[in-house]
Amino acid sequence: MAGDGEEALAAFVALHGAALRASGVPTRYWESLSRKLRGEVFDAGDYFGIMQVEEVDEEEEADEEMEEQFKKKPNPGNEPCFKVIVTNENGLQASNPDSVFLIDHAWTFRAEHARQQLRRVPGLLHRMANLMGIPFHGELPDEGSVEQVLQEMWKYNQTYQLSQGTAEEKVPVWYIMDEFGSRIQHSDQPSFATAPLFYMPQQIAYTILWPLRDLETGDEVTRDYAHGETDRLIRKCVLLPWVPTEVLDVSCFTPEPPDEHYQAILAENKEKLPVAINPPVYAKDKVFKVFTDMQQVLNNLTHPRFVFTDNEGEADILYNFSHFKDYRKLSEERPEVMVNQFPCENLLTVKDCLASIARRAGGPDGPRWLPRTFNLQTELPQFISYFQQRERRGEDNHWICKPWNLARSLDTHITNNLNNIIRHRESSPKVVCKYIEEPVLFAREDAGPVKFDVRYVVLLRSARPLRLYSYDVFWLRFSNRAFSLDDLDDYEKHFTVMNYAPGVTLKQVHCEDFIPLFEKQYPEYPWTTVQASIFEAFAELFQVASSKPAPLGICDYPSSRAIYAIDLMLKWDTSRDGKRIMQPQILEVNFNPDCDRACKYHPTFFNDVFSTLFLDETDNCHVTRIV
Repeated sequence: MAGDGEEALAAFVALHGAALRASGVPTRYWESLSRKLRGEVFDAGDYFGIMQVEEVDEEEEADEEMEEQFKKKPNPGNEPCFKVIVTNENGLQASNPDSVFLIDHAWTFRAEHARQQLRRVPGLLHRMANLMGIPFHGELPDEGSVEQVLQEMWKYNQTYQLSQGTAEEKVPVWYIMDEFGSRIQHSDQPSFATAPLFYMPQQIAYTILWPLRDLETGDEVTRDYAHGETDRLIRKCVLLPWVPTEVLDVSCFTPEPPDEHYQAILAENKEKLPVAINPPVYAKDKVFKVFTDMQQVLNNLTHPRFVFTDNEGEADILYNFSHFKDYRKLSEERPEVMVNQFPCENLLTVKDCLASIARRAGGPDGPRWLPRTFNLQTELPQFISYFQQRERRGEDNHWICKPWNLARSLDTHITNNLNNIIRHRESSPKVVCKYIEEPVLFAREDAGPVKFDVRYVVLLRSARPLRLYSYDVFWLRFSNRAFSLDDLDDYEKHFTVMNYAPGVTLKQVHCEDFIPLFEKQYPEYPWTTVQASIFEAFAELFQVASSKPAPLGICDYPSSRAIYAIDLMLKWDTSRDGKRIMQPQILEVNFNPDCDRACKYHPTFFNDVFSTLFLDETDNCHVTRIV
């Protein structure tokens, strides 16, 4: 039998050892943990009890110290306050290999599905309302209770992410521990640690609980809600959902990060910068050999001066979908080979970098063409201060949380709940941008006035001197429901990316049809004027992106060329002379965009792109030079 146990433990460690080490679970507990998981042993009830703490009646006389303690409680207010205490008469020894416990999860969900599940899953709303101390009457879910749970749940939510799978499967998962786990309070000197573990054999996540020191009967079980944060100010900010406080004394000034920030990004990306080369010169009638892994290019590039090759070593042009890394080797060994990427172009295509370099144009607040943006990893106190100042002034406080580096609106959330934003920081690196509360809308006959965004394809021929073109066709995406600043988790009201959502209507309008419709709705705003302001924003963006040498800016490698898609919206703003204007708002810059629609409706698209980028021939190529 001992042999079986050893085999089971070895298999358990092979599957989960890396996760347990990363979470800091001491090895002495692994064997017992393996056994409890296999047998689904929930024995915490033998050691711990939940105790309800009576509130101090505010009308009663209480000394100042008690008042202070009351204010500092994790869940002040009228809801009951609970504590978990050690009830086992022998206490609990940290050295005992069995002193490790499983906590079940009461609710596991992705944030965008929370409202739907509360409405539809029998008993879920009732259980969550009870767990959170929210009064809930009646059997059927009512919107008021649903809304309260959605607001309060950020005090209870925990998160993990799957490391494998599709982009959709890697979107962070949120969970709320059962009544026992959820009632373990915070302490800066915690008596226990917790960590989630995804148990592979059952495909179920549990939370593991283990003691950090020996405890006696009656001692409280606590954990550190800001585990891992050592900076005092950051801890204060991270704990704000449970310990409300103001950080108005923190400046919301966000200057551009120092040079070291960009050096670190370069090192993390493992990109090797090229050596200096002379711009290659090619014969006027040269036929270029193209090596590409992109089916859209293989299917649509028919220009006679380009031929495909399967041999990367003989190619004149490398046109790859995946990110190119070793520019040094390419520049040293084959400087004449052109590549469809620029070193350090992630400064444009990754959202936190885009916000950083944009500050070169607009100062710490950023330029008018970019929504006010904070990096939640590095600028959390500044963001909270800015949020609280706006709140105090009664200004709109809707924000949109976006992962640094995911497209298609994945893991993107709109909220005016500060706790929600602070907690989203735990799931994956994110920026938070001011949500456009007054977008320019487009009146759809079937839906009313809806949000829309515009996608331009821009072609970067060279970074220094800057030569930038825009393709003459732009693409439009529309929301499916009339816009209003409510129902913030209604995807079809607040988002425009419909081509990846199953069973959702995708409205398509060609830009040639859109312009007269737009000008009919907004006769004082001819599209030529609107587009001029859009191109001005693009020019300024690429000027600041290439204004400093790599890695502080896009590298001016003479053999680089690139195509990007820029997504933008229009918002109502006031010009410096008091006129109402449509102000472009750049939302993101996409590397190697999906050009399926471009090829479908404009068969010469890749011929035009290749002529502009690689032949320097723009006549009849449907492009406009921006810079």
